Amino acid sequence: MLSLGLIAVANAQDAPAPAHHAPPKHAPIPAKKPAPAPAPQPAQAVAPAQNGPAPDLAFGAFQRGYYITAFALATQRAADKNDAKSMTLLGELYANGLGIPQDDAKAASWYRLAAARGDANAMFALAMFDLQGRGGPRNRQDSAKWLAAAAKLGHPIAAYDLALLYIEGELFPRDFPRAAELLRQAADGGNPQAQYALGTLYKDGRGVPRDMKEAVHLFALAALGDQTDAEVEYGIALFNGDGVERNQPLAAELFRKAALKGNPIAQDRLALILAHGAGAKADPIEAAKWHLIAKAAGDTDIELDVFVSQLDANARATAEKRAQPWIAFIKQAIAARTAAQAQQQQAPGANAPAPAEAKK
Repeated sequence: MLSLGLIAVANAQDAPAPAHHAPPKHAPIPAKKPAPAPAPQPAQAVAPAQNGPAPDLAFGAFQRGYYITAFALATQRAADKNDAKSMTLLGELYANGLGIPQDDAKAASWYRLAAARGDANAMFALAMFDLQGRGGPRNRQDSAKWLAAAAKLGHPIAAYDLALLYIEGELFPRDFPRAAELLRQAADGGNPQAQYALGTLYKDGRGVPRDMKEAVHLFALAALGDQTDAEVEYGIALFNGDGVERNQPLAAELFRKAALKGNPIAQDRLALILAHGAGAKADPIEAAKWHLIAKAAGDTDIELDVFVSQLDANARATAEKRAQPWIAFIKQAIAARTAAQAQQQQAPGANAPAPAEAKK
């Protein structure tokens, strides 16, 4: 996440860096994890504007994957100009072992130097280090302090993570109005996860007045940012005409998009559409396929159970064959998750509170 945040500030030295468990059908909760951002594109060589800032050659090299060059240039710039952005870049190189051996202690040291000089990206990196216990003992209190400092400087991901802490109510007393303020900051900064989470608050009237139109507006923005849970919520609103003009074909497209990404709620909704031909052409076999897939992931639907049971044997067999690769993958994923949870419970400190990032 920090790498993506750093890339976003390639030519804006003082700008902050920008920044999933399916929601229940009727009572969504804020998204759990930020969706991965697109891969960075190579920076173009652009002549600096007259009297404008000089280009950041170290960051340009970093963007292009020339990490050794980036390390050398950033080291020089940090020494000559005491430049906080270069210090943050050095922290990033050490944190990820890019061009140099990975070293959390050195990464944390560079991040602290940059944070002391007011760099929000460095503050956010330190918050993540404290959450994960990298470069020192795990410390959620210090992490929250760094998140607050970065959010105050306009860092959208820090504001989002800090909002989750207020919703969680463990480090701080639960405070939905404060969470909504922070989510608004992050949402206005273009963070799809924050847009979705704030939408759920408006939908339920928690921390803000209940406003379905504003909720749907935020779901739509987050869906444009490829946030899967928001695609589902926006699709439900469009299908029902709740807070927005009804548009069942568009709802079907959104459900299909989210279904293909593995969301069982979207898979169930798509199955219903294909079973009844509302929003898309009826296709009983595809409807049965998606129902079987969603059911394997834990989503139950008695109406669709009856629908599938009434298909002829050939249609059911075809649907089961189409669903089988998905079901096999779901079973493998469930087995892997169960094994990982068992291993985590056996590890020392398993009863310690989980970091906020794991609760997104």
